[in-house]
Amino acid sequence: MNIESTVKERYSQGARETQEALCCPVDYDSSLLAALPEEIIDKDYGCGDPSRYVQAGDVVLDLGSGGGKICYMAAQLVGPQGRVIGVDMNDDMLALARKYQADMASKLGGDRVRFVKGYIQDLALDVDALDRYLREHPVHDRESYAELRAWEARQRREEPLIADASVDLVISNCVLNLVSDDEKEHLVREIFRVLKPGGRIAVSDIVSDRPIPATLKQDAELWSGCISGAFQDCEFLRTFADNGFHAVCYDKWEAKPWRVMEGIEFRAVTLTACKGVTAGLHTDDQSLIYRGPFAAVIDDTGQRHVRGERSRVTSVQHAWLTDAAYQGAFIDPQTELPDIEASCCVPTLQIIGSTQNDASHTGHGGCCC
Repeated sequence: MNIESTVKERYSQGARETQEALCCPVDYDSSLLAALPEEIIDKDYGCGDPSRYVQAGDVVLDLGSGGGKICYMAAQLVGPQGRVIGVDMNDDMLALARKYQADMASKLGGDRVRFVKGYIQDLALDVDALDRYLREHPVHDRESYAELRAWEARQRREEPLIADASVDLVISNCVLNLVSDDEKEHLVREIFRVLKPGGRIAVSDIVSDRPIPATLKQDAELWSGCISGAFQDCEFLRTFADNGFHAVCYDKWEAKPWRVMEGIEFRAVTLTACKGVTAGLHTDDQSLIYRGPFAAVIDDTGQRHVRGERSRVTSVQHAWLTDAAYQGAFIDPQTELPDIEASCCVPTLQIIGSTQNDASHTGHGGCCC
């Protein structure tokens, strides 16, 4: 099965006519939707709303931007000092997004959105430039193939589609599961590469509660339908943590599964995390106190912190653990204790659609501010 061609064809159909099976019900901010063309709203496919993590002045990168809905929502939030970049590999979706670009620029008072053709698992490769190269230098033997590989390496190095450390916030809406399993690790590393130090991510996606068997992995319709390529819930968090992110957590968790197949639950979640600031920091010892509420916690470096006890930490750890991402869980003994109502001790989780008494439990928002 060719995953790329399967996904491309399914989403090209989605650009031509609405595909109900490609999306989960999501409540978006109606005030942001009001400015968008109806065609973009109707042909959008996702499982969450990462736009709610956008801040004024952000440079936002939307992975798998499709028809541009989240990009145009984010553009209203970043304001005139920010900008939004949408990356997609599908020509039909890119055409839909660009169709309304001039109209949206007029409504926003400036063209702060651009759409580029690229693979989300290879954000350095400019696919439009690759297409031009192939038209001028067709590959027909091993020598021309070697020349192509050399050109790709040079293009990634000298003119990457998305430059290193150039983005404040990376968002995506139900597209990471469309990447083949053997490229998912590189996808996460690419996200880390393009983020500025201190940058954030907000990834809405589908996860499974158990490993997905080969029978489902080989089903082309299920793969393009956001099922077969889903991360397992525990693996999703671990993959980002293992690749340098900190404050990795689930900020949204759908209590009710979107689909259940072969006894496996597939549900929508939103993962948030940060890229720590390390440049210019020394390694001299400093102190922090974990304030609770748990008896002890282990940070992303593996160090254990006991509630109420001083921990000796490096400057890097100090910078990370006192970041807004941890919402005041760690305090410096030399600083005043934050207002407990304004800064919760632990990251909060938004649980949507609880099956218990049909209750809906909501937290304060992102664990990564």
